[in-house]
Amino acid sequence: MCNFTIARKLASKIGMRRKIKAKKPINPDLKYDSTTIEKFINQIMKEGKKSVARTIMYDTMEEIRTKTKTENPLVVFDTAIKNSSPDLEVRSRRIGGANYQVPREVNPKRKLALAMRWLLEGARTKKGANMAKKLADELIAASKNEGFAAKKRENTHRMAEANKAFAHFAW
Repeated sequence: MCNFTIARKLASKIGMRRKIKAKKPINPDLKYDSTTIEKFINQIMKEGKKSVARTIMYDTMEEIRTKTKTENPLVVFDTAIKNSSPDLEVRSRRIGGANYQVPREVNPKRKLALAMRWLLEGARTKKGANMAKKLADELIAASKNEGFAAKKRENTHRMAEANKAFAHFAW
């Protein structure tokens, strides 16, 4: 038996898994010096066109600045992300032949990812204006706890609250 096979058997006995790959750090964006904005730009991006995504994001921030008459649109953006982030979600769990929707707390990284996904989905489903204006409207609405992303968050919390009886199945 080779050393690799022996090492694999030992690792399985003591409960080790594959090595976890380190995440590549995201550099902050150029204009606002924020990693959250850069992550959002990456979410907006389609087919590798980062310059187009950057233009959309910076136009969105300018639109927020003019509509809300605030000096710093980053405050509105951060508030929108915070208001759209879910605290609880339901995960399906199979126990004794039945599937239960078990409420669980959401990991902070997943919170951010869900909030960004819902904000973009809300902006993309609107008709009419260009993407920057639609995204600005969605971000402003989310900062006021309104709009698609806020509704999605409320529905997620409502589902978790309704299935609180199955919380003891959480793993």
